[in-house]
Amino acid sequence: MSKRVVITGLGVAAPNGVGIEAFSHSIKNGISGIRHDAQLQELQFSCQITGQPQISEEIKAQYFTELELRGFNSTGILYGVIAGMEAWNNAGLSIEINDEPDWDNGAIFGAGTSGIDKFRESIYKIDELQVRRLGSTVVAQTMNSGISAYLGGKLGLGNQVTTNSSACTTGTEAILMAYDRIQAGKAKRILAGSTSDSGPYIWAGFDALRVCSSKYNDNPEAGSRPMSATAAGFVPGSGAGALVIEDLESALERGVTIYAEILGGDVNSGGQRGNGSMTAPNSTAVQRCITNAIHNSGISPDAVDAINGHLTATTKDSLEIENWTKALGRKGTEFPYINSLKSMTGHCLSAAGSIESIATVLQLYEGFIFGNTNCDDLHPDITALIDSSKVSLKTINSNPAIIAKASFGFGDVNACIIFKKFEK
Repeated sequence: MSKRVVITGLGVAAPNGVGIEAFSHSIKNGISGIRHDAQLQELQFSCQITGQPQISEEIKAQYFTELELRGFNSTGILYGVIAGMEAWNNAGLSIEINDEPDWDNGAIFGAGTSGIDKFRESIYKIDELQVRRLGSTVVAQTMNSGISAYLGGKLGLGNQVTTNSSACTTGTEAILMAYDRIQAGKAKRILAGSTSDSGPYIWAGFDALRVCSSKYNDNPEAGSRPMSATAAGFVPGSGAGALVIEDLESALERGVTIYAEILGGDVNSGGQRGNGSMTAPNSTAVQRCITNAIHNSGISPDAVDAINGHLTATTKDSLEIENWTKALGRKGTEFPYINSLKSMTGHCLSAAGSIESIATVLQLYEGFIFGNTNCDDLHPDITALIDSSKVSLKTINSNPAIIAKASFGFGDVNACIIFKKFEK
């Protein structure tokens, strides 16, 4: 029989909270992590606001040695290690210092890029004929699997240690990859999540595409407006989220906190066919991903109490709502509650799916549905599909049992997970 799969650890480095306690407080209270970015203003970006985790030197020192920090220049690895180590500690797991790897535990930790600032620094040194001054850690910081390699070494992981990369779907996909491995009995625990670098070299391409918010540079907290009639594009963000995914038998044996259960999910691609393209989702594929996730989870569409959507504050938000109504066969007042974390964090790109999944799990574990800030003018194309009461502006003290989380990414790729409040 396939194993039941649960979540026993959480860790986060988000724009509006580093650490689970701070992050939970922020999402319950509508606290934004979007701020003015002086560097983007200096570089004459159209969008001059961003969402970045606030990492102090004291926090760095908790996770890295002085030697590790010497010549270190990778925000993505920094965020990922902070989130990953917090999740590991949160799950009550120890770090064994011996010569034997931990064969039961692994990591599937996604990234879009790795150490882009370190890569730029290295290019300048090469151009200046200073190859021998690159340092011994440049490869580890700039290889795409740098984040899983760092975590694998710090934790002594002996099971699968890898990095996936699927644009904005990365984090959600990583969780499902971990789910599949544990359900098949190939590992007891997987540290799953994703991370995203900060900085202009990550965000410039999106600014050039004119998909970023540029109308709220003087009012950063109002800049990210998913589902709003005055949405003006997404706010670039960064960070990392991490979850310890574990088989139920192991979790019960250890007697640890179980935050939620993963019932199932699905990943697919629209093949950039139909109305899909490199930057736009194929609606048929999105609907198929949602319906397959529900089928694979053994539930009915009516069982979904809430949705944590992808919803980036672009023109595609209303299309996403339409796809949900068709996939679930529910609209108007019958539609579930729906929210988007991006109103408070911006779009954290490859880290979005993992950070948003943590927000989803916290809603199940603590019994609430967080509000949609900056959405007091719900788009008329959305109100034509669902009742406005389903897009709450304030946090609702509720007790959702099942929440669907979906992510849709560049390249026309999709992922959807069904999370359930844990019951023995």
